Amino acid sequence: MGQAIAITNQDHTAADLRRLLSKHKDGAVVRRLLALALILEGQSRSEAARQSGMERQTLRDWVHRYNSEGLAGLCSRVGPGPAPLLNEAQMAALKELVVNGPDPQTDKVVRWRCIDLRDKIEQHFCVKVHKRTVAKWLRQLELTRLQPRPFHPKKDGAAQETFKNVWPAPSASDFFEYTMISLLQRIRPRALVPGQDGDTRVPVLIKLSASSAIF
Repeated sequence: MGQAIAITNQDHTAADLRRLLSKHKDGAVVRRLLALALILEGQSRSEAARQSGMERQTLRDWVHRYNSEGLAGLCSRVGPGPAPLLNEAQMAALKELVVNGPDPQTDKVVRWRCIDLRDKIEQHFCVKVHKRTVAKWLRQLELTRLQPRPFHPKKDGAAQETFKNVWPAPSASDFFEYTMISLLQRIRPRALVPGQDGDTRVPVLIKLSASSAIF
């Protein structure tokens, strides 16, 4: 078994590390601080690693990080990930291509699809990707996918305007008045006055007293 690496960073004592771990919100950092505190309190490396839930070799690596970088070295690091396939200049060129739209003569389409942009990207930037990747790039460029109404490239706008119905539309008040009159005529026919307009009924007057009224 190799020789244990001593903790040469003396900025914090074991009590200081325990106070820090009680306030930290990252569980991984808390385990590393606990392991270092146990070592400073005299525990063996194997026991400190066991109580902190890590291997002895892992604890050795964190001791190296703590000696060289201090508390900042105990934080987890996230790798940068794979390099982007298109740089900033190429992404700007892609956005300009999408905004300008296709040329029906050369591109043979009237609107861009992800599969069409995929072929353009391969042609201009020599990068071959899936069409779903193209859709992700469009979202990154804050370009919204729209489905406009299809139209023929040789349409005649003047003929369309001539074909449209150009009669003036009624105002809102006229429409409301016409609707109310129609409804009243349908649900409430004209009432007949007794004895008039062909009604043979004879009106009868009934005198009601206050005591016979029902409320």
